[in-house]
Amino acid sequence: QVQLVESGGGLAQPGGSLRLSCAVSGFTFTRSTMSWARQAPGKGLEWVAGISTIGIRDYADSVKGRFTISRDYAKNTLYLQMNNLKPEDTALYYCAKERGEVFKNYEYLGRGTHVTVSP
Repeated sequence: QVQLVESGGGLAQPGGSLRLSCAVSGFTFTRSTMSWARQAPGKGLEWVAGISTIGIRDYADSVKGRFTISRDYAKNTLYLQMNNLKPEDTALYYCAKERGEVFKNYEYLGRGTHVTVSP
């Protein structure tokens, strides 16, 4: 059974930082391309960042230079380091297992963790 369990969300001030984690199980993490996606209130799902099995990373323009995606194979965990947070980063953040090697082709999503950026 595939499980993706996000944690680390919460309230942050503009300019602050948060680190999201996603503990995965039920599939071969070392062979899986992974992503983070988010959904802001009243908006659709937006891809945020992705990382391939060989460490190739890509980011949405809106977070490039501020967010960093990484993975720890020993811990079966995906991370998203978010720095210089902005109010427009407020959203429900999802961990995603991609279908195949491409980004934005989600096979599974977790339940999400809330991030709120407010003074």
